[in-house]
Amino acid sequence: MGAFSNATKAHLCSKTLWFLKTTNFDMTRGVPFSTSFIKQTKKTTQLKQLLSSKKMEFIMEAHSGLSARIVQEAGFKGIWGSGLSISAQAGVRDSNEMSWTQVVDVCEYMSDVTDIPILLDADTGYGNFNNARRLIRKLESRGIAGCCIEDKLFPKTNSLMDNRVQPLADIDEFSLKIKACKDSQQDPDFCVVARVEALIAGWGLDEALKRAEAYRNAGADAILIHSKKLDSSEIEAFMKAWRNQGPIVIVPTKYYTTPTKVFENLGISVVIWANHNLRASITAMKATTEHIFKEQSLSGIENKIASVKEVFRLQQDEELVKAEKIYLPVK
Repeated sequence: MGAFSNATKAHLCSKTLWFLKTTNFDMTRGVPFSTSFIKQTKKTTQLKQLLSSKKMEFIMEAHSGLSARIVQEAGFKGIWGSGLSISAQAGVRDSNEMSWTQVVDVCEYMSDVTDIPILLDADTGYGNFNNARRLIRKLESRGIAGCCIEDKLFPKTNSLMDNRVQPLADIDEFSLKIKACKDSQQDPDFCVVARVEALIAGWGLDEALKRAEAYRNAGADAILIHSKKLDSSEIEAFMKAWRNQGPIVIVPTKYYTTPTKVFENLGISVVIWANHNLRASITAMKATTEHIFKEQSLSGIENKIASVKEVFRLQQDEELVKAEKIYLPVK
């Protein structure tokens, strides 16, 4: 600033401070965020608190920066970075057809525009212990609060597919993978959730309990017990036998008719609404596209979709307008 007068320097400094305060600008990332970083609890700590909360908590699926911001604005305390949804929005199958670096890139966009924690659905950890521990370091560097790793083999098969073989990993090998992840993290509050697929694979309750106990002992911060039955009977049986050994996470996509109060009474820690923003967007896009194709007109659709102004708002265009007043020269 040596070329400016003292008065000009003072003016620029005051304008810059005003901008940082009014936009909550994150100087470490170069992007605005919605609450002050001075008061903001670390995302990793937020997630750890959700998992250990005395009351049941909820997190919602997102698959892009835009959907992540919508989740936060709705009031959710956390985001599920769904592997199914992230792969589907790219038009590929949920079979590790996206590379883990591509998945992490999507998560970085999600993290940059929110200040609530993201729990990434990290499939099997994208390989053995060495791949998984490298993933942990990369997630930490991108501001992701935790990941959920399932005890299946790479490449994975989506758990909800019908009549598909679901081979499981060796218990000892997967336990050591969890240990490698926990040993590799730099932030003590980064969370690793171990996802037990024994019920999905048809291996029964005893196998699910054995695996859950092994993974908990290996250092997992929580256990996600998965079921694709149309009722919650498997989850109820597991919880009765689990006896509150540690936090339990569930994904009631298939047993959605079960009242939420049932989960609360069972002692569930976190419920994940796992893919509903993706599915809602598919329904909306198909209806809109088919209507426009059929009618060859926009007159019947404009008042049924988000305005362009709303798109600009979600993109935080207002922050750019404020920044331009400070950082572009006046002509």
